[in-house]
Amino acid sequence: MHTLIKLPYNYDALEPYIDARTMEIHHSKHHQGYVDKLNIALQNHPEWQQRSIEDLLADLSHVPENIRLAVKNNGGGVINHNFFWEILAKGKELQGEVKQAIESDFGSQAQFIEVFGQVAVAHFGSGWIWLVLVDKKLKIMTTVNQDTLLASGAKPILTLDVWEHAYYLKYQNRRSEYINAFFNVINWDRVNELYKKAARIA
Repeated sequence: MHTLIKLPYNYDALEPYIDARTMEIHHSKHHQGYVDKLNIALQNHPEWQQRSIEDLLADLSHVPENIRLAVKNNGGGVINHNFFWEILAKGKELQGEVKQAIESDFGSQAQFIEVFGQVAVAHFGSGWIWLVLVDKKLKIMTTVNQDTLLASGAKPILTLDVWEHAYYLKYQNRRSEYINAFFNVINWDRVNELYKKAARIA
């Protein structure tokens, strides 16, 4: 049985950039919904219930065909959000090894923000924007809906949810404002930890 993770901060912790009501609905309704639907999909498959979501999604060809799409969509929704929540925090500054890597691979922090923002604004429909480490280089990638990067070989260190439910209450159709606000709530300390871990693996 999979469960909803507890946020490491209160729903209002990211105000005014991401409002408390959006955070509450996003976490307790949308994220919870993915958890619930994943458990429903697996309820008649006890041999799969004990596996981690990462294990389930790493090779979907082994998942029974009649639940494969539900596992892909809802399992992806669970782990993508798990990752998203952990890289959010106010008052953190870009520093450390990841700062050096961003400046090396993008030219500067400002250029990284510009490119990441452009990709996020241009992304059609729902999905995720990722900063990943691939072949010892930082790159920006996108996934649609709740697809994950598990089978891609890329090591994610940062992500942005661009589903409308992530921002519509506060920003309506102004996705670019939400994206700009996002850069004020990145937990760069955690991103740096993830970068160092990914760099060791790479």
